[in-house]
Amino acid sequence: MRATVSQPLQHRRGSQIVWLAGVDGCRGGWFAVLQGRGQASSRVVEVRFALCRGFSEVMNLPENPAPIAVDIPIGLLEQAEPGGRSCDRAARALLGRGRASSIFTPPTRAALQGQSYREAMRLNGAGMSKQTFNLMGKIREVDALIEPALQQRIFEAHPELAFLTLAGRPLRHNKKTPAGGREREALLGPLFGAAFIKPSEVRDCFPRSQVGADDVLDAYALALTARRIHAGSAVRLPEPEPERDFRGLRMEIWY
Repeated sequence: MRATVSQPLQHRRGSQIVWLAGVDGCRGGWFAVLQGRGQASSRVVEVRFALCRGFSEVMNLPENPAPIAVDIPIGLLEQAEPGGRSCDRAARALLGRGRASSIFTPPTRAALQGQSYREAMRLNGAGMSKQTFNLMGKIREVDALIEPALQQRIFEAHPELAFLTLAGRPLRHNKKTPAGGREREALLGPLFGAAFIKPSEVRDCFPRSQVGADDVLDAYALALTARRIHAGSAVRLPEPEPERDFRGLRMEIWY
């Protein structure tokens, strides 16, 4: 399901548009904010939105966006470690006490086979939050599709780290509150300029039961991370070199 709720802004005729994407998991699947940028300019000239049922649909969007920044663990431990991967621990340290809880500990790869919460915890070899278990389907889906070569196009990212970069500090309010929504919109609007469409207007184009306002905000923020990756100004956790999992996937978070 797709929507273009912004009119394409004028850009130089004949110039190519480079497409980048931020993708957040939502009830309906995966919500993508695609930003088209003039190849010879940093200006956003068009924004499109897509609700994808599966991650393979994200990978095959007709705009062929690259990079794609997605809020989902890529690269999993074989054995559980306290606090998860080193990138998870580093992200929590950056966000501090107020927002650190937004970084959940991913499951081990073995735990992906668990069909119930109890079985997943047993296979994980350690405790597991309900939040982690509720995301297992999406983690399983991406893990089945991703391979090391695809990490040149698809990058694990996190919206709260993106907002920290924009604000220069962790945000004060939870994203699901009205104050949190306003706080995030105020940061995003200037960077998308005339192409920015408020989440409430974007949601009107999709079933409200499948896409939340916070999903739209997070996907916008992840699109900005994709922009920084494309420009070579993004930061990777951990630095300088991430660990690789058993399959050779880099375990890292970009912002």
